[in-house]
Amino acid sequence: MKKLPVEQEQLMKRVSEIVDKLMPHQKIFQERLERGVIIELLINLFQKIFTSEEIGALNNQDLTSRIEKIMILEAVSGTLNELTPAQIEVFDTVVEGR
Repeated sequence: MKKLPVEQEQLMKRVSEIVDKLMPHQKIFQERLERGVIIELLINLFQKIFTSEEIGALNNQDLTSRIEKIMILEAVSGTLNELTPAQIEVFDTVVEGR
C-alpha cells in the first residue's frame, strides 16, 4: 500500500472523524451521500483550496462547519431534477411569490 504524506493522513483523519459525527444526525446525508465518496471529495477540495499549513490552522469547529455546508450542498444538489412536472409547477409558483 502506498504511504500518504503525513499532512494528507492528518487531513484524512480529521475529515473522516467529522463526517462520521455528522452523518448519523442528518437523514439526508445517510440517504444521499456515500461516506467514502464524500470524504474523498472533501479532501480533494480542501487540498485545492488551502495549503497544508492553512488546513492545520483550521480549528475543528470551523472545519466542521465548512464540511457540513459542503455535505448539505452535495446532498441536495440534483433534488430539483427529481421533481415531477406538477411538483416543479408548485415550486415555481412558490418561488415567484417571494
